Amino acid sequence: MNVIMDQEQVRRAVIRIAHEILERNKGVKDVCLVGIRTRGAVLAARLREAIRQIEGVDIPAGVLDINLYRDDLAIISKQPVIRETLIDFDVTDQKLVLVDDVLYTGRTIRAALDALADLGRPACIQLAVLVDRGHRELPIRADFVGKNIPTAKDQEVKVVLAESDQGPDSVVVQGGAA
Repeated sequence: MNVIMDQEQVRRAVIRIAHEILERNKGVKDVCLVGIRTRGAVLAARLREAIRQIEGVDIPAGVLDINLYRDDLAIISKQPVIRETLIDFDVTDQKLVLVDDVLYTGRTIRAALDALADLGRPACIQLAVLVDRGHRELPIRADFVGKNIPTAKDQEVKVVLAESDQGPDSVVVQGGAA
């Protein structure tokens, strides 16, 4: 097990991503955050708080469940656990920042884009991830990245966040040849 990011590095990455979101969008006008359940939602809440501290404005944030949109649904479970999507704002004409913990093959993001398309037509969708580990299977890239971590396909990147997991924030790489 190789610790790639500790609690302080995760905190700094979130603050940096919040600044990058504000810079790219020239402020908070029409910016909304949508976190992919579970750790993406936690990170979206943290980004929302960081943006509130920087700009003094609360921006809309929601939680997206993508389970019904996955292309591997039949493979992972005969009875998938479907959780609620909690987006209480109209996504039409908004600048959505989709948030997830790890970007790997791109299939989770593809599912999220399909789910968002059912909710309306945003002005644009940007992607923020804590970790980009490479190995894309689809032409998807992140606009905001906390840390790029080169990995082997047989390795696992595990993100631990205090709100959803036991233990302090961290990012570790497990398995394979580190």
